[in-house]
Amino acid sequence: MNNPAPKFAAPLGWKVEDSAQLYQVASWGGGYFGVNEAGHVAVRPDQQPGREIDLLDVVEGLKARDLTAPVVIRFSDIIAHRLKSLNDAFTQAIIENDYRGRYSAVFPIKVNQQRLVVEEVYRSGAAFGFGLEAGSKPELLVVMGLTEDNTDRLIICNGFKDDSYIETVTLAAKLGRNIVPVVENFVELGLILKHAQKYGIRPKIGVRVKLAAEGAGRWRESSGEKSKFGLFITEILEVVEVLKQHGMLDCLKLVHCHIGSQLQDIRRVKDAVTELAHVYAELRLLGAGIDYIDIGGGLGIDYDGSRTNYESSMNYTLNEYAGDVVYRIASVCNARNIPHPTIVSESGRAIAAHHSVLVFNVLGTSALDQFRVANQLEDHGHTAEQIPQPVRDLFDAYRSVSERRLVECWHDALQAREQALQMFNLGYLNLEFRGLAERLYWATCARIRDLCRKLETVPEELEDLETILSDIYFCNFSVFQSLPDSWAIGQLFPLMPIHRLGERPSRNAVLADITCDSDGKIDRFVSMRDTKRTLEVHELRQGEDYYLAAFLVGAYQETLGDLHNLFGDTHVVHIRLLDEGGWWIEETVKGDTALQVLGYMEYDTDELYPRLARDCERAVREGRLTVPESQRLKRFYEAELHGYAYLEPDNDA
Repeated sequence: MNNPAPKFAAPLGWKVEDSAQLYQVASWGGGYFGVNEAGHVAVRPDQQPGREIDLLDVVEGLKARDLTAPVVIRFSDIIAHRLKSLNDAFTQAIIENDYRGRYSAVFPIKVNQQRLVVEEVYRSGAAFGFGLEAGSKPELLVVMGLTEDNTDRLIICNGFKDDSYIETVTLAAKLGRNIVPVVENFVELGLILKHAQKYGIRPKIGVRVKLAAEGAGRWRESSGEKSKFGLFITEILEVVEVLKQHGMLDCLKLVHCHIGSQLQDIRRVKDAVTELAHVYAELRLLGAGIDYIDIGGGLGIDYDGSRTNYESSMNYTLNEYAGDVVYRIASVCNARNIPHPTIVSESGRAIAAHHSVLVFNVLGTSALDQFRVANQLEDHGHTAEQIPQPVRDLFDAYRSVSERRLVECWHDALQAREQALQMFNLGYLNLEFRGLAERLYWATCARIRDLCRKLETVPEELEDLETILSDIYFCNFSVFQSLPDSWAIGQLFPLMPIHRLGERPSRNAVLADITCDSDGKIDRFVSMRDTKRTLEVHELRQGEDYYLAAFLVGAYQETLGDLHNLFGDTHVVHIRLLDEGGWWIEETVKGDTALQVLGYMEYDTDELYPRLARDCERAVREGRLTVPESQRLKRFYEAELHGYAYLEPDNDA
């Protein structure tokens, strides 16, 4: 059992509430995250302020167990609460709209295929009869294995399907699973009919419709007439005719659409659901035995907390989403006097995103305002006559900085710097004066920035100065492994320090990872007004860890990550809240060792150490290494092969 960290007295002029507002925790946290009186991020798995987990306490508890950052911390109780919230929202909408059908979510395991996550979703969804969705043969094998003794819970099979995929689905139906293969292209229908006849069953069949309604945001092209999957209306009518000819029209049990992922605009949801409801109605009137209307995924997450029609946000609530879906389907059914179907959604992002937090430590910084300038130019070791004119101009600009001359001094510094660089490139300025010009330029920029902070309105020419002068905080993680959507599609994730929130942050920084790729950085951060180009952070303290965290990373990030620079999976820990307070570790998954990631790349790891050992012996024989030096190198090499792929604290620390 672990207890929350003790409270401390915050410095005057800054309170933990100020940090909560600065990082907009209440906006994007969805009630699951806050800032406690100790100045640490608090995790509230069931959104109850009195029932919370101190995130820094967890990180320090893991460190004591040799599980150092970076680490993904999963709060399993959040998944249970997300599922309950989804069910409650649709239950309320069903009551309010006098809807005579029911609701069932299915979790698309592509969102997070990690075994512990899928098992938690399936276990927590049992109370509501929620099911699972598979989009490939391997995912189908997972789903079939997990659904033993739960034959009534729905299984949806999407994605392209070959003969063996369809045969497996058919056998699963004969085994008693409530499984529905969704026809994505017309060829699949023939395979379904072939195996249904072979095994003597009447299968449940679904069809995906290419809607005219288009999605919105980054994934808008995943819906509409040019979408990758689905049948045109003409093809669906052909499906109806083929099923009639086989006397199996009653086997058409589900109609499906995919509006898109992370839909930020509720109008797109309304349009698509209305169109799908009319398709359902027409198929029912044609004699199809449809019981399910599957509205697919798309339920968004408010990553930036702005509650807007922005691609990293959403302009609706969960209750509004459920209410609109139920109302639109009910209205169409009532107008056509047909039964209300079971509503199915595949809201994987909304189920999984909140429960995972990536915590990483800062290794060091690079600052542009570190340069200091002497009071007199001659104090730099040269007479005025020896100093080139552009360097003297830079010093004059530095010395002349005042609130009345900010823009003028900025322009003077820019021009003088450009002239100094031109002279250097022509060979008329030596490296020493080039360095002096560099120090003068950045010192001038820093003085201008400091005075701008005192102004009510910053001149337009100087608005980017904070970004230009921002620090680089080098962080112990890989963007490509742990936050691939940040790099690949510019997805925003909330990032903030997890401690020292009773202190005013004094630095602005962009975050760089430890890969050797220039794209391995984060320089866009959530903000209520557009996006920020820097993150407010604290000055590092000598000998003290400084931890940052990325939130809402439970959807897609873990399974999309790559092995850039051979940085593999991080440690993963499942944490649960204790009823009496504190937390406990439910399960731990150790991160990849160097040996494991080398194995992924098909290196013969059994040969690596012997090769180095032979090389060490040759070096000893030739006098290039002593025996103790050779032994130390071999011990280091062997230890690192079996060590964490990320950077770890010094053993002596």
